[in-house]
Amino acid sequence: MSVKREYRGISQRARSLLSNPEGIDVDFKRESNGIKSRDLVSFANSAQGGAILVGVDEYTSDDGLQRGRIVGCDVDDSARLSLINKATDCYPIVEIELIVENISRKPFFRIEIPSGSKRPYCTQRGEYSIRADARSRALFPEELLAMFMDREGELFLSRFREAVTQLEHRLGVMDHAFGNGMLQLVSHLDELDGQVRRTLNRVDQMTDSAKKRSRNMLQAVRDSQDSIAGLEALLIAQNGNPAGRLEMMRDIRTRLDQLTENLNQTGPDE
Repeated sequence: MSVKREYRGISQRARSLLSNPEGIDVDFKRESNGIKSRDLVSFANSAQGGAILVGVDEYTSDDGLQRGRIVGCDVDDSARLSLINKATDCYPIVEIELIVENISRKPFFRIEIPSGSKRPYCTQRGEYSIRADARSRALFPEELLAMFMDREGELFLSRFREAVTQLEHRLGVMDHAFGNGMLQLVSHLDELDGQVRRTLNRVDQMTDSAKKRSRNMLQAVRDSQDSIAGLEALLIAQNGNPAGRLEMMRDIRTRLDQLTENLNQTGPDE
């Protein structure tokens, strides 16, 4: 409930209401006990809301128009509490603003009832009503259905917006985590690339060393072949035909030839 306000005189708002007859946005009540929860519900269910002046009687002016005349009413705490209780008895609770006017002379209440954000409203007895012209009437089924659909639609949109907000937040968190994961992956790939490069360099170094050893071995074998060939010729020249030694030398030469051939096939070209 809004905090009550008081005016020693009559506010501009109250003067404007008094200068018009009862209608869709204003009602006059002589006493506070003349207000029912149904009256509050009617204004809360209306699209523009309205006001009730308590302590004001309706009369017909000389020009035949109906206007409000201030007669005054009790504005003590008991009267205020009674009005507030009638608002809280509605479902949902009807929000009202309670103002005391004209305290210095004939005080009266001005009850401002805005159009409710939780329509439709009803009384404890389940009465759904709305303001129509200068009276309150029951809501038609299609009007009641439309209000329920509007309220549920707003509730759905509110929940949908909340769900979208939460989803966007979660996507942001996931995107941040994904970005961090990609950075870590790139870092790991860079590290792996460096390791591969270092390994290849070592392999190249090992290959160069192996090639060098193969060339040295091949040269040694060829040198041995030349030495054996010279030794074989020397034996033949000095001893005629030393069959046993000569056969042994030829066997050694054959094996050296096979070794040389294998080295030429697997080793580097000279």
